[in-house]
Amino acid sequence: MSDQATHPASLIQSLEVMADRLRRHSIICTTEAASGHPSTCLSCADLVSALFFHSLRFDVQNPSNILNDRFVLSKGHGVPVIWAAWAESGAFPISDLLDLRKIDSPLEGHPTPRSPWADVATGSLGQGLSIGMGMAMGAKIDTTGANIYTLMGDGELAEGSVWEAAMLASHRKLDNLVAILDINRLGQSQETMYGSDTEIYRKRFESFGWETETIDGHDMQQILAALDRAKSHCGAPYAIVAKTFKGKGVSFMENQDGWHGKPIPKGEMLDQALLELKEEEMSQPLKIKNPTGTLRKNSSSGPVSDLDLPAETLMATRVAYGAALQKLGQTNPRVVVLDADTKNSTYSQEFLKAFPERFIECFIAEQNLVGASVGLSVMDKIPFASTFACFFSRAYDQIRMGGVSQSNLKLCGSHCGVSIGPDGPSQMGLEDIAMMRAVAGSTVFYPCDAISTHRLVSLAAETRGIFYIRTSRPKTRLVYDNTVEFRIGGSHVVRQSPADKATIISAGVTLHHALEAQEVLAAEGVLVRVIDLYCIKPIDQNTLQEAARETGRILTVEDHYPEGGLGDAVLGAIANIPCQYRKIAVNGLPRSGPSEALLKKFGLDSTSIATAVRKMILDEVSA
Repeated sequence: MSDQATHPASLIQSLEVMADRLRRHSIICTTEAASGHPSTCLSCADLVSALFFHSLRFDVQNPSNILNDRFVLSKGHGVPVIWAAWAESGAFPISDLLDLRKIDSPLEGHPTPRSPWADVATGSLGQGLSIGMGMAMGAKIDTTGANIYTLMGDGELAEGSVWEAAMLASHRKLDNLVAILDINRLGQSQETMYGSDTEIYRKRFESFGWETETIDGHDMQQILAALDRAKSHCGAPYAIVAKTFKGKGVSFMENQDGWHGKPIPKGEMLDQALLELKEEEMSQPLKIKNPTGTLRKNSSSGPVSDLDLPAETLMATRVAYGAALQKLGQTNPRVVVLDADTKNSTYSQEFLKAFPERFIECFIAEQNLVGASVGLSVMDKIPFASTFACFFSRAYDQIRMGGVSQSNLKLCGSHCGVSIGPDGPSQMGLEDIAMMRAVAGSTVFYPCDAISTHRLVSLAAETRGIFYIRTSRPKTRLVYDNTVEFRIGGSHVVRQSPADKATIISAGVTLHHALEAQEVLAAEGVLVRVIDLYCIKPIDQNTLQEAARETGRILTVEDHYPEGGLGDAVLGAIANIPCQYRKIAVNGLPRSGPSEALLKKFGLDSTSIATAVRKMILDEVSA
């Protein structure tokens, strides 16, 4: 492509000087830290200089300004050059760069939101484009005019999640999304898949519906012209494919293998590198330009705790989830709902019917579903992302990184457990509680009826953080009425007496079987307590320990594999209380079959639960 305009020589000279400053900073701070990735910083320094000090519109002193352009460093190991750019922009003192990777410094080895100038955590490669796409969709919803820039490495272009994002971004015509590809040829252990062949990468993005161009990533005039075109074009996302050299500017490192993740040691090599990147004066001062427009406050939210539900006799919690979302959308304009072509099964379609402008169909691409949700949360949205519980396992790394990002992310997994019936084990979420409990800062909800589902959806919406809501396929009767309150870290004792001889702890579908078992045992004169553990993390330790002390026997029942689920959570909570404990879970690989037959096969039906309680009591008596 021909340049749109020739930029002044003084600007070119200043940006080139800034690029070498960023290189020097990257080398010095990684050498001081004795760890890091200076070679990848050097390859993209020209791109970063041009982007930050020419194209980006960003209020440095107010990084949460809704009008700001946004920047995502997908190749997170290159963050020293980004910290250097923010320091040069006045975000914090340049001397702070020497604290890189220190335990008390927000300038971590890969970006995290411990620094207010990093919106998300990256470094698990291949996720930045999905996150940037989510930000771009958020900016479109708010009509802020903000552009979203994602800097990517060539190594991570082997990740399938990149192409999930590329496909959906073009489908949604996100012309405010710009991908800058740093094609520096060298990966961690060898040359990348296509080396320096930028045309292959260009054609691939073009085939996904992007506007594309290739440039010399060290030619400042070409870089500026490409960024100008990316900002002015309409109708599609834009990919700038830049050929660069890893270690650019340092002779012994430039385009040389074996330098990935290795700082330059102090001494002669460091002296030589800094000599080659000599300091020069700028022809004109550079600073990041402020965004244009009027700063406005974020959308206000109405109350979300008044989501009363008509007392229907039977309703699956997945259906109640959809109804709750629709009511939530009426009171909270920040709520955005995403799905992965399962909306008629998760019932998120109810939100789509009422608020199509705030519903995003991500199709069958769960990694992108979660990554886009993380990006939307950065833009002050409250994203609810839903699919079958088992399919979230495909996106577990994105969920994990959402935890590192401290994202305001709401996930709903439907069709959990063997209770879904004939579809068989490929569709059964049986690992999801363990998976979600392990995420940093997560909250795990497991409602048993329509009212608890509404209340827990409301709690998730009004509380910042990562929430997982586990919903079921079978219809269940109401356990609660509209007056019952729920809380994070809570549970409900739904049956009890002073003479209880055991406690059954369950949630979701199996809670109803536990209640039936309680009635059978009561008719025999065996009184047992039943606890609905609707919040599995954080767990209601006080209530569980009290039950263990007072009844002496704890039986957990869950439609989940035994490892890491509700039972393990309960055992951790009562570990210091002397009592008899037994866990009923899905021990073994399930199969297709009727829901009730599968529950019986794995001992999760009311008859099996009652038998297990009797056996606990008899075993203790005989002992």
